[in-house]
Amino acid sequence: MSEGALAGGHGSEPTDGPLTLEELQLAARNRGMPLEALRYDITPTGLHYLLVHFDIPSIAAEEWRLHVGGLVADPFELTLADVRALPARTLAVTMECAGNGRARLNPRPLSQPWLVEAIGTARWTGAPLRDVLDIAHISPDAVELVFTGLDRGVQGGEEQHYQRSLTVAEALLPDVLLAYEMNDRLLEPQHGYPLRLLVPGWYGMTSVKWLAAIEAVDRPFEGYQQKDAYRFQLDPDDPGESVERMRVRALMVPPGIPDFFSRRRFVEPGPTLVLGRAWSGEGSVDRVEFGVDGGWADAALEPAIGPYAWRRWSFEWRAEPGEHSLSCRATDSTGRVQPVEQPWNYQGMANNMVQLVDVSVG
Repeated sequence: MSEGALAGGHGSEPTDGPLTLEELQLAARNRGMPLEALRYDITPTGLHYLLVHFDIPSIAAEEWRLHVGGLVADPFELTLADVRALPARTLAVTMECAGNGRARLNPRPLSQPWLVEAIGTARWTGAPLRDVLDIAHISPDAVELVFTGLDRGVQGGEEQHYQRSLTVAEALLPDVLLAYEMNDRLLEPQHGYPLRLLVPGWYGMTSVKWLAAIEAVDRPFEGYQQKDAYRFQLDPDDPGESVERMRVRALMVPPGIPDFFSRRRFVEPGPTLVLGRAWSGEGSVDRVEFGVDGGWADAALEPAIGPYAWRRWSFEWRAEPGEHSLSCRATDSTGRVQPVEQPWNYQGMANNMVQLVDVSVG
C-alpha cells in the first residue's frame, strides 16, 4: 500500500471503549516515529513511520516490470534499470499518515490506532514521473492516472490490489517521483522496494508502494481506496470529500525524561530548551507557538530543509515547579491554524489537533 492510514471502521461503528484485538494486531505490524527522533533533520529509515496495508510483497527486482498503458499512444514496460537510467532527482519530503491522530478521537474510529507519531522526513531519489509519461504520450482524453501496487488483500468486502489515482495535472508536476532510493539506499522491502510513487505534500496513502502499473483513464477512478477509503465523512452514509494534502501541524520532542508506562514527563526546574518540527502540505509554515497551561508565545523558527520538508522550531521555557500541560501549534502561509478542539470525522482522517504533553517539574 501507500504509507497512508487504513480507512475507518468499514461496518464497525466508532467506539469509546478500550483498544480491540484487531487494533492491537495492526499496531504490532506498523510503527510510528518515536517523538525524540524529531531532533533529526532527516529521519533515519528505521525510525520513519511505517504502515503496510496488506502484506509486504516478495519481489525479485530482475523480474519486476512497470507497465505503462491505458489512454497513451505508446504503451510500454520499464525494468528497474530503465527507471534508474532516467535523469534522477533527490528531494527531502515530509510524509505523514492520513490517519495520524485517529486514536485521540472520541469516539474512536476503528483502524490503525495512531496517536501523533505517524510521521517522518526522508531523502527520496527517483525519476520524475512526467519523464516517463512523456515517453508514453498521454491521450488528450485522459483525465486521471491510476497507480497499482503489488500488495493485495481484502477490504470493504472487496478483493483488491492497492490502487490510487491522481489527475493528469497533478501527476505531471515536476517533483512527483518514481522513487527507488530512500536516504541514499535502495528502498527497504517495507517501504516499497523496488519502486514506489512519491507525491510531495500529500498524505502518504497517495504514494503507492510496490508500484507495478500506471494506467491513463478517461474518467475519475472509483476503486475502493479512492471512492470509499480516505474520505472526510460525518457518518458511513456520507459520501464525504477526498483526503488529499497534509494539514498544518507542529510536534514537539517531549522534554525531560519519561515514566516507562504512562510516558508522563519529568523535568528539572529552570531553563529548558523545547524543540520540534512543523509542516504543511498546503503552504509553508510561517509561525509556531508554544503553549504552557493555555498561554501561548511565539517559538523561534529555522529554515525548512526543503520546499516539501518540515521546519525546526525551538522555545526556551523557564520550567517552574508544579504540574504543567505543554502544547504547540503551527500556522501556514494560507492562514490555516491547528485547532485546539477535536476535528472529528467518521474515518478518523487528518486529525491535526494540537499536541498536549503533561509534565511534572521539580
